[in-house]
Amino acid sequence: MRSIQCGSWLALVISMLWVLPAAAADKALNLSLFTPVSLAKADDAVTAFRFNLIYGKNTSVRVVDLGLVNHTTAGLSKGLEWGTINLTEGEFSGLQLAAININKGTAKGFQFAAINYTATAGGLQLAFVNYAEKLQGLQIGAINIIKEGGFLPVMVIANWSKKQ
Repeated sequence: MRSIQCGSWLALVISMLWVLPAAAADKALNLSLFTPVSLAKADDAVTAFRFNLIYGKNTSVRVVDLGLVNHTTAGLSKGLEWGTINLTEGEFSGLQLAAININKGTAKGFQFAAINYTATAGGLQLAFVNYAEKLQGLQIGAINIIKEGGFLPVMVIANWSKKQ
């Protein structure tokens, strides 16, 4: 009986050690002065809250991302992203508030900034200058540019996507 218990515990420990590296890639919290001086490494995803005093870089952030410069490199980030500069290389879904929003991937939701740049956007862009390579939604601002699929390529006050 004792050998079965020892064997069960050994199997449990081995399986936990096997799964631990995958679970370690996601961190619930990241506090960062600047990357790499932070609780989580740049190649970790943050699942709940990130605060960047100067600059923070992670693969993705879910729920709340606050800081001076917020940088995500891959995967889906969602929730609130609020900073002076938000740089997203992967996908974003939610609310982005900043002086400058740069989305090299796909952004869905609401973007509010002085300058919004998005490769592919869905939702509302509100800024002094809005730029989208492709957009399913509405841009409101002084200069609104939709490279492909807009009512017109460049509009003042508002621009929107044509029905596909």
